[in-house]
Amino acid sequence: MNTLTVALASLGGVVLAGVIAHGAWQARRAGPKRASESSKEPSAAASDTRDEPGFDDADAEHRSGEATPARRLSKRVPLQLDALIDAFATFTIDAPVAGDAIAPHLAAKRFVGSKLVLVEGRNAETARWEAPAAGQRYAELQAGVQLASRTGALNEIEYSEFVQRIQALAEAIGAAVDFPDMLEVMARARELDAFASQHDAQLAVHLHARGAAWSVGYIQQHARRHGFVAGVVPGRLVYPASEEGAPPVLTLTFDSQAALADEPNRAAVRDITLAFDVPQTDSSAEPFRAWQAAAQALAVGMDAAIVDDNERPLSSEGFTTIGAELGQLYALLEARDLAAGSAAARRLFS
Repeated sequence: MNTLTVALASLGGVVLAGVIAHGAWQARRAGPKRASESSKEPSAAASDTRDEPGFDDADAEHRSGEATPARRLSKRVPLQLDALIDAFATFTIDAPVAGDAIAPHLAAKRFVGSKLVLVEGRNAETARWEAPAAGQRYAELQAGVQLASRTGALNEIEYSEFVQRIQALAEAIGAAVDFPDMLEVMARARELDAFASQHDAQLAVHLHARGAAWSVGYIQQHARRHGFVAGVVPGRLVYPASEEGAPPVLTLTFDSQAALADEPNRAAVRDITLAFDVPQTDSSAEPFRAWQAAAQALAVGMDAAIVDDNERPLSSEGFTTIGAELGQLYALLEARDLAAGSAAARRLFS
């Protein structure tokens, strides 16, 4: 083989290698964007204990990704009856009743239809109203049924089932029970349902990929940089509240079929939704600020356009307008003693 033949063979090998490399690059470019293997991500446990819900850096790619120091999470107050959203039935008892005598007669199912039923006793020692517990004695008893929820107002069938259930409990413990008039309860339920339907809000924006689609890992990587952790439902990540057991401050959702795919990092996702539930979220957590900042930071980091439900671009001015309207809604909820994030609001708007 002469020198020219060797040179041509070598050149052909270089060209062939270049073609193969170019093809691989084009294939990678055509596929969904994937997570960077070298990128450091905070663990889910660390991300679940953030001090501040805001996002100070608009560019997701420039965040350090370091976990914030853990904070002590508060305990949630147990569910309690509330005259604002419950209809009460009052028991008449001759002497304090032991919690052990009440518990066996409480229904395993706490709902009638879709409405929550609670039974409470006034502890003979602490004078506090609480769910009946073993080893305690109760000087007074009361029961209540929720008047409305996002499924609608309490109806006659649900109320009748509540009356039957509580009447059976009263007979079992040798007590009398007084129920409010059904017509009055139905009127209250309809009025509360009307208020709730007029003052409910769940804000959402969509992030659309401008260029290449995203893989599931790519979405998760960017979301985790901003404190999101995996949710229970496939295709859902949450920005957790600092209050233990409270609803998340924000949710980030995408196609669940992509999340459940055999090879999720080959599934192409072009749209994610970032949302928060206004009545469910305490305003002190600044959910609107976190929502806006997360949308803008993710849009920059993932090369996405921010649009509303009608596919219209949402600018900073648009966020400002929404924020002003949100402030009015917060005020109306507080005026009704149903401040966003309060126990009563979370029950009513659920």
